[in-house]
Amino acid sequence: MEGFIRRNKWSAGLLILLITLIWGYAWVFMKASLNFMGPFTFSAFRFGTGTATLLIAVWLLKSGKPPRSMWKHLIVVGVLQTTIVFTFVMYGMQFVDAGKSSVLLYSMPLWSSIFAVKILGEKITPGKVLGLAVGMAGLITILGWDIFFVQDPAIIFGEMLIIVAAVSWAGANVYYRMKLEGMTQLQVSAYQMLFGTLGIFIATLFAEWGGPVKLNGESIFYILFTGVLASALCFTVWFVLLSVIDMITATLSTLLVPVFGLFFGWLILDEELTASILIGSVMIIAGIGVAQVIGKEKAEPKSDAESG
Repeated sequence: MEGFIRRNKWSAGLLILLITLIWGYAWVFMKASLNFMGPFTFSAFRFGTGTATLLIAVWLLKSGKPPRSMWKHLIVVGVLQTTIVFTFVMYGMQFVDAGKSSVLLYSMPLWSSIFAVKILGEKITPGKVLGLAVGMAGLITILGWDIFFVQDPAIIFGEMLIIVAAVSWAGANVYYRMKLEGMTQLQVSAYQMLFGTLGIFIATLFAEWGGPVKLNGESIFYILFTGVLASALCFTVWFVLLSVIDMITATLSTLLVPVFGLFFGWLILDEELTASILIGSVMIIAGIGVAQVIGKEKAEPKSDAESG
């Protein structure tokens, strides 16, 4: 798959569009799932399903187990990428609207860009800086300036949890590039999710053991969609993309997720699309376009040399 993407650069854009659409749609189901079970319980069901799907794929494709020397690195990525991100996000969503939650989590490109420059030594061109700045300004526009004023302490607590989750995801991206890039993406996705899901199960035992769980057609659909598509499929594709394009470009493109999340919230949940949401969404799309066009033209000579 990596070779195909390297030979056909347009395919990376299509894959980014695919996973951002699915991730954006998943936010509606993540919020709705809280009507049926606790946040940790849903995450355990979701990632248990995702892990099972990936391990079956590993078995069918005869990918084998990762070397034992890599297990400690897979555990670190699993805790950062799966345990922390999704326990914190799901818990925070009890206090924060789904749309705002997605916007906060996708401050991740900012943290990833900082880590990529400081830790990985990636070059960030003026075009990418401008694109990132426009995109982050779009996020702030969508959130509304009320985020900087005094709010309900519970809402502030929820927002801080989701921001910590964004930083944790960025840390997982960097750690993957440092320690696991040589492994197959299917192995990485399956085993980091396995270890991360174990962390979620432990959190569930302590926080929600004996809590009410309502399993019916609707809640099972939420689990399957988020577990199989949004987790197993999308995170495997995500690790592939991190291997073939620079991390700043990959993470910047995920700013589309809150745009799709807000759109689907309006379409399905009848959430309001305000002028600030529309303006902010246009700014995010413009920021991604600036980074892809202006940033790419200046960055390609360096990235080609570095990749050789």
